[in-house]
Parts: sequence; C-alpha cells; structure tokens
Amino acid sequence: MEKYKVWIMLILCNLFWAGNYVFGKYVVAEMTPLWITFSRWMFACLLLFPIAYYAEKPKWEIAIKSWPLLASMGVLGVIGYNFTLYSALDYTSSTNAALVSSLNPGVILVFSVILFREKISTIKVLGIIISIIGVLVILTRGNLGQIFQMSYNKGDLIMLVAIVVWAIYSILAKRLKDIPPITATAISALFATFMMAPFAIYQGIDMAEISPVAMMGILYMAIFPSVGSFIFWNMSVREIGASQAGIFLNLIPVFTAIISWILGEKITVAQVSGGLIVFIGVYLTTGMLEQRLEKNKI
Repeated sequence: MEKYKVWIMLILCNLFWAGNYVFGKYVVAEMTPLWITFSRWMFACLLLFPIAYYAEKPKWEIAIKSWPLLASMGVLGVIGYNFTLYSALDYTSSTNAALVSSLNPGVILVFSVILFREKISTIKVLGIIISIIGVLVILTRGNLGQIFQMSYNKGDLIMLVAIVVWAIYSILAKRLKDIPPITATAISALFATFMMAPFAIYQGIDMAEISPVAMMGILYMAIFPSVGSFIFWNMSVREIGASQAGIFLNLIPVFTAIISWILGEKITVAQVSGGLIVFIGVYLTTGMLEQRLEKNKI
C-alpha cells in the first residue's frame, strides 16, 4: 500500500476518535461507561461482520485458531480502553483527556523496546521525558510545584491507565498477520460484547431516559470510531508498525480541541502549553529530528 494512503487512513482514524472524546463527554452524562461501551460495540458488530465478509472473504477457520489473541485484543482494545476512556470523561474534559492521550506514542515505543528489544536513541529518550513533562503540566494545571500533591483530577489519572492499555493493544494487533484487519476487529469486538453482556444486563438501563442526542452519540461511536477508526488503525499498523502509526495519535488532541472549542468549551493556557510540550517530545520520539540531522550530514 502506498504511504500517502496510510497517512490518509490515519488522519481519518484520529479525526473519528477525536469525535469519540467529544460525544463521549455528552453521552457519559446519561449512560454508564459499561453501557456506552457495550451498546457501541454491539451496534458495531452488526456492521463489521458483513463488511468483513464481502470485503475480505476471510478464512474463518484460521481466525478461530487465533481466538486467544483476538479475545485478548477484545479485552484490551474494546473493553479496557473504552471503559477507562468513558470513565475518565466522567471526571475531566474531552480536551484534557485527549491531551493526556498524547503520551501514547512514547508509551508504545517504551513497550516496543521492552517486548521486542527495539533500539532507542538518546534523542528519543529525551523526547519521552519531555512528553511526560508536558502531561504533568496538564495534570497540575500549569503548576509543576504540585507534582507531589496528594490529589489529582481523577479523570486525568484514569486516562494514564487508558493509554497503557492502548499501547499493549497496538502491539498485539501487529502480531495478527494471517487475519485481515476488518475480520480481526469484528471478531475481537464480538468476544468483547459477549464478555460485557452479563454485566450490562445485571447493571440494567432505562432506555426511556436516554435522549435522542445520546442515541445519536452512540450511533456515531458505533459507525466512525468503532468501525472506521479500528479498521484504519489495524490496517495502518500492519503497513508501518505500531510505533510509526502512533505518531498520528497526536492529531487526536488537535482535532478534539478544535471540535470542543467550536462547541463552546474553554481552552486553558495550561492545556495549550502542556500540549505543545508534549508535541515537542513526540517530535523527538518519532526520530524525525534524527533523520534531518542525518540528511544534513550527507
């Protein structure tokens, strides 16, 4: 696949995810994180399997043999990440959650180094450290002197858990070489939906109290972030790897901030400055600076 097509997929992928942060903030006011995750992916499964069948014509017997890995991806990418994301949005703003998620590329790189012994340069290590400082600026609202305070915004801390879960999911996704990406997403989502069903039924929900706006939000999440983003992400990871694809995750806070600002959310100085510091760190982490230095030497 040509690289520009991968880049387009990753841009769309992260635009859809940005919408997930914004819609999630509205929907979590009416539904629990469990029911948001369950209903979103139940609807998504109805779309994913027909798309997988007609677009990829998968060999289901091969996919079934990989069920432990697919089930693990369902637990991490579908249940774990989404549940923690929506739990975070119950306590923090969509912009803050998206800015904290900017730490994702660095976390993916660290896990790649630990699990696959990928080589990491001094500049990339510096980039990870700078990214962490940027996140701390966001967490402390610009007052780094409060780093060791006993209380932080609970939502921001939950987002730190979410990005670790996503990093592990992304690395697992790279191991699925014999199963087409849409099929892999569909099966892992089905596993996750069945796992969540008993808990969702036990918790219960009063559909009469769910507003049309919340229902529209769930439909958006099912179609765009669930189907579109996950398919584009898995396809891109296979083409260029988790660490390179992770660079594009930094578009999420940019898109989220723009959408939130249009909808009336205030953007603070701490969010802007912390976000810029994170982006500088991510720029160093990606290795782009090293490539430019190498070219200049030549």
